[in-house]
Amino acid sequence: MKEKTFLARGILAGICISLGGCIYLKTGGVAGAVLFAFGLIAVVTLKLNLFTGKAQFVWNLRCSQTEQGGYVWLFSILALNIIGCLAAGALLSTPEMQESAVAIIEKRLASAPLKNGLLAIGCGFIMTLAVQGTAKGRWLPLLFGIPAFILCGLPHCVADAFYIALLPAEYMTERAGDLLMFYPAIVAGNFIGCNAYRLVESPRNSVVPDRADARSESL
Repeated sequence: MKEKTFLARGILAGICISLGGCIYLKTGGVAGAVLFAFGLIAVVTLKLNLFTGKAQFVWNLRCSQTEQGGYVWLFSILALNIIGCLAAGALLSTPEMQESAVAIIEKRLASAPLKNGLLAIGCGFIMTLAVQGTAKGRWLPLLFGIPAFILCGLPHCVADAFYIALLPAEYMTERAGDLLMFYPAIVAGNFIGCNAYRLVESPRNSVVPDRADARSESL
């Protein structure tokens, strides 16, 4: 039962972020960036597993176990998030959305992977503020932070997985090498950004016990 719940929470988180991405692509501008927050609100409300919500609880290099707090656990969440994005992309794709997704990914690929990774650190930092804020009943970091990272062009690895899922097959074939270099860079950047708070705050336990999991369920 726990395994089924874990699978469902990870996949559904990817779908929720994809819904936010769909709203953004269809609306655009500041309004679209603000409405994207619906996806994160859904993740919070349903207590789903999102990579950028859980990454702040995994840092210690000794964390390699599959249980909560380990790297295998964390990257399993990312894989499930991506599956949710792929499913949503297949269902929601339209020619107009494909065009918008190509424009976003083109901007990403126009920069070096290192630059994308550095920009992704900012997104990860914002996501951790959102996690810690909602755990304390404070929603402003989420409501303001989500539009902020979108309008600043800071990559989010799950949102970008949805945009990649929308790409035409021929585009993905032509740019496969570039995508394979760019995507791991933003995953790494998001992970570092999610743990940047450790520079100014006493480190918490690296492994996520039940107490930490209770406060991290929101994203």
